[in-house]
This record gives sequence, structure tokens and C-alpha cells, in this order.
Amino acid sequence: MRTVSVLVVALCALLATSLAAAQDAAGRLWGAFDDPLQGGGAPLVKGPHEFFFTRGIYSSSDLDWGPRWAIDYPKAEQQFLIALRRLAAVDAYEAENALALDDPNLRRFPFLYMLEVGSMSLTENEVRGLRDYLLAGGFLVIDDFWGTWAWENFETEMQRVLPDRSIVEIPPDHPVFHVFYEITDILQVPNVRQGWYSASGGPTHEYDGYVPHVRGIFDDDGRLMVLINWNTDLGDAWEWADDPHYPLRFSTYAFEMGINFVVYAMMH
Repeated sequence: MRTVSVLVVALCALLATSLAAAQDAAGRLWGAFDDPLQGGGAPLVKGPHEFFFTRGIYSSSDLDWGPRWAIDYPKAEQQFLIALRRLAAVDAYEAENALALDDPNLRRFPFLYMLEVGSMSLTENEVRGLRDYLLAGGFLVIDDFWGTWAWENFETEMQRVLPDRSIVEIPPDHPVFHVFYEITDILQVPNVRQGWYSASGGPTHEYDGYVPHVRGIFDDDGRLMVLINWNTDLGDAWEWADDPHYPLRFSTYAFEMGINFVVYAMMH
């Protein structure tokens, strides 16, 4: 079994300088295009790479803290990409890649990440875009939403996207848990603030999201189309991996899980 704990310690020391390089690349990239946070689209030409970390831009009903799709953006994926490139030797594009669900270019990128879906409120164009993407072979990873009310909203929205598909628990022997790292236990990953206080006995959950789950939606051939991390926050663990007060065990687990998701997506 591979382990990343020691490597993550060394990696964290490199994140600051590597992140600066990634941000510089992103600055050059977005200099010629509209900022997605201002409603613009992603650039269409980036050069050849075998993997792009693509984040889905979607409509939501809760804008109190800005657009929900952009939570942790772009630092979370920038730091995850540093880990992916160094630990798994994946030829990954080094900067963020955010696209609207109804953008026809979405199908060029077979891996899609979305979070904070508890307030997701998709337009009809977004519903069709996401459905077409998934049925064409795309792989969607959901992260960072907590509790009963968030689940009910997400489930309702996904029924609009894939009305004939059920959401089920992914069994522990599924390849996604073993394709690169061996994941034997599902760990609840807290947000950064709760992570700080977890060492002194503070809770790791939000709302009534006491138990973490990894659920999925499969197609007729048994292909995992949607992987759902509920009651956990992998993105914060990526974003704050360079914070010495954020527990290493959460960042280690989050990197392992995320790398498994990417390797699985690239193989399927």
C-alpha cells in the first residue's frame, strides 16, 4: 500500500512556492479571457495535457457568501494539482479550469468537480448540459455539503438531471477506493476552522451531518458516473494543507481520495 503522510509533510513545504507559480500561470491564462467569477467563460486552448481539473459553474439559490460553486476557488484545486502532479506523476494542467454546466466545451473534459450543492438550483439548460455530459461518459465528483436539508435539495436536483437513476452507497470493494491508494475507512474531513479545534475534542461535522458517506450513481453498464462525498469537505483539506494548524491526517486522506478519483476517471 502506498502512503502519502511523509510525502505530504514535504509537499506542504513546497506548496507556497508551487502555488505562486500556479497562480502566475492562471494570471497569464485569465489575462486574455473573462474571469469566471464575473460570469465569463474558460479559455478554449491550453496546450496538451492528459488531465484538467474542471470545476462546474452552476446556479444556486444562496448567494450570501458569493456564488456557491466558487467556494475554495481556486486555491483548493491549485494545491490539489500540485499533489497530483508530484505524488501520482499525472500530466495535469497546473491551473484551475472552471466551466458552466451548459457550456458545450464541458464535454472536452471528462472529470468534473462540484461542491456546496445544498443550495444548487439548476436552470433547464444546466440540467440538459449536465445530463448530456454524464451520459457521454463524464465523471462528476460532488464534495462539501452537509446535513439532511442539503442532501434533500441535491437529491431533488439530481432527479431532474438523471430521473431514472438511483443514488446508492458505493461498496468498499469498489475500484475507486483501491485504484491508487488503499482507502479502507471513510473519514469525515472537517472545514478549516473545525479542523483547527478537532485536536482538542471539537466536532468535525456541520449541521446534522454526523456520518460521512461516499455515494454514487451508476449507468446501465455499472460505470460510476457520479461520486458523492456527503458530510465531508475534501476541498478545505486541499486548500489548507499548507496550514500547520490543520491536521495532517485530514489532508493526507483528502489527497489520497482525490488522487484515486482522478486515476479512476482517467481509466474509465
